[in-house]
Amino acid sequence: MRLRYSLLLILSLFIAVPRAAHALEITEYRALREPVVDRSGRHLWAVRSFKEEGVPHRLAVDPATLQSFDLPAADLAPRREADADFYATRLGRAVKRYTAGPHRLQNGGATRAETGADGFFLTVDLCPSKRPFERELFEAAAALSTGRAVPVAVMVTGVWLDSHPDEVAYLKGEVATGRLAVTWVNHSWHHHYDPKVPLADNFLLAPGTDLRAEVLHLEQQLLSRGLVPSPFFRFPGLVSDGAAMNLLSELSLVPIGADAWLAKGEQPRRGSFILVHGNGNEPKGIRLALPLLKGTGVHLLPLAAAFGD
Repeated sequence: MRLRYSLLLILSLFIAVPRAAHALEITEYRALREPVVDRSGRHLWAVRSFKEEGVPHRLAVDPATLQSFDLPAADLAPRREADADFYATRLGRAVKRYTAGPHRLQNGGATRAETGADGFFLTVDLCPSKRPFERELFEAAAALSTGRAVPVAVMVTGVWLDSHPDEVAYLKGEVATGRLAVTWVNHSWHHHYDPKVPLADNFLLAPGTDLRAEVLHLEQQLLSRGLVPSPFFRFPGLVSDGAAMNLLSELSLVPIGADAWLAKGEQPRRGSFILVHGNGNEPKGIRLALPLLKGTGVHLLPLAAAFGD
């Protein structure tokens, strides 16, 4: 079983998958960490380099706002800062704090807002699934708009992304019309799971898993669809170990857990990271989330607002 999973993982990452219409060609994708400045004078950290339709690009993050950008490399100039300076930024502090030990097997990383937050953080997992998409959840969130886009963190897997082009188009449309502000969070490419295997050897901890490939391939496919990956990552099953956390630190990613997984009976409080599944796999969570979203005084916050200055 382990050898079979390893072979399938390797093959699926290198065999061409059907590309969405008008998908961008993203090649030569690799991780880095370089201080840069854009044409407006904004200080950023480039965390990935790649070519987009043959043109050199960078995935860059504003370390103060935690917003990501897909930018032509020609629009960026290097800055004189050491790698250690990264950890003095808001982003770097979050990466360091939430990837540091002691490491729990489940629900490591950030699980709620660092400071008092006047609202909730809605995180929606899109794991591999053939069940209907929970559009009603996103419609209920969008209905909270009072003239501004409603923030939602979408934890997307590559298998779901590849097999649900209409749903991806719907979410992009909601963003384009200003109803939703989606933070695209990496949830791995395959989201492997075997219900018969202990957690310590399951999900991304399954022997033979190439975690780096799981992370970077998903980012590459998001960019090919015009979606910019955020500097956040959610482990499938919320399962991780020290080696996985160390890799996230190397990749400049903040791990996102949850303290209000609704289907498990966890009650949200102000500042909670609410976890529901929007892929049809966990209807109980949706049944609990809808009354919450349709209640009075509900305020959803962007994931970046959970982290201190």
